[in-house]
Amino acid sequence: MDLNREEKNSLPFSPTSSTQQMHLPGLIRDPAVAIIGEKCYESLIENMNINDIKCIKYTISKGLGLGISAQGLSLVSYLIETCSYFINLSYNLRQNNPFSTYGEIMFISLQNIIILLLILYYGKQHGLMVTVLLGFTGLLYCLSDESIIPNVLMSTLYATTIPLSLASGAARVFTTMTELDDPLMLYGGYLSTTLNGILLLQVILYWGNKVYQPTKLD
Repeated sequence: MDLNREEKNSLPFSPTSSTQQMHLPGLIRDPAVAIIGEKCYESLIENMNINDIKCIKYTISKGLGLGISAQGLSLVSYLIETCSYFINLSYNLRQNNPFSTYGEIMFISLQNIIILLLILYYGKQHGLMVTVLLGFTGLLYCLSDESIIPNVLMSTLYATTIPLSLASGAARVFTTMTELDDPLMLYGGYLSTTLNGILLLQVILYWGNKVYQPTKLD
């Protein structure tokens, strides 16, 4: 009888309770509570309440921002945005375009890298800081080397910067709605996402259309 009682107590679900509950080890429970809070942890994990929309939205927001390391700043949004800028910068360098036509992209990329490092620093994710730096260094190297990424593939990557910008703006809107009560930041995110959406729609509608080339008779 005592052995059966010990086996029941070791189960992750409590068989004696009217509602099943999930009890995880402290090694997993403590970090989860630190991220989503005690209330949402009990609701979503222990009680498995999938109808708690508020906690579900809050948890998704935390996941998008990898914990939202700094208030109001989405880490995922900046990562996507910086990747987009790196592709844009490398494309212009390969095309030997005048620096005046893309110079601001280089400075914005540097600015985003600094912001990313600050987000990780204040979020005490120091190991991830090194990973981000090495990752973007490797990305820039690959984008700059034609033997790794040929020009045909580079043109395709350049086209993906539009949906990347749209995804970045959508992530920023979601995290702003969930984490902050700041209408100005929210409206700015809405505007940026809407404009990127319109631009993406134009690319889809006009993709593959031939450009009209006037002849001498015209």
